[in-house]
Amino acid sequence: MTRKQIATAASMGLIALVAAGCGSSGGGSSTPAAASSSSGPAVASSSTSLGTIVVDAKGRTLYQFAKDTGKQSTCSGACASNWPPYTATTKPAAGSGVSAGAISLVKRADGAKQVTLDGHPLYYFTGDQSAGQLNGQGVDAFGAKWWAVAPSGTSVTGTAKSDNSGSSSSGGGGYSY
Repeated sequence: MTRKQIATAASMGLIALVAAGCGSSGGGSSTPAAASSSSGPAVASSSTSLGTIVVDAKGRTLYQFAKDTGKQSTCSGACASNWPPYTATTKPAAGSGVSAGAISLVKRADGAKQVTLDGHPLYYFTGDQSAGQLNGQGVDAFGAKWWAVAPSGTSVTGTAKSDNSGSSSSGGGGYSY
């Protein structure tokens, strides 16, 4: 399958997700099951083709939204359906390579508590189905780019390369909303 075919297939899947999200009357943000584990929520570091990035307790990539300029999220509605905020009821533990002092919680408009790293809200990408995937890297959606996050809290703006671990990666080109 060519890169263009993969991007087209991924775009079609995202369009279906947006349509499904628009039909929901829930109004609240959804948090993937990966947001919590038996040991509780955590922000840890993981080595990837992008370098070292932050992940949740189950190894799912966490992203930043370039449109967020402070601690408060600017992603809600269809945006939050595609980029679910990483929420927790208690402050997540700091895993290997992450400073506990850099992790905090901020209250979202819907009342949920979103995890932040160095003052930046963290999100999942619905296109990442398992640990280690970087399908949201560099995607331009909902008014700005989405980037993986370094343990320091800064955006990682490189292009993801595919690896042989079975997880898929994409530079994210071609997506629009």
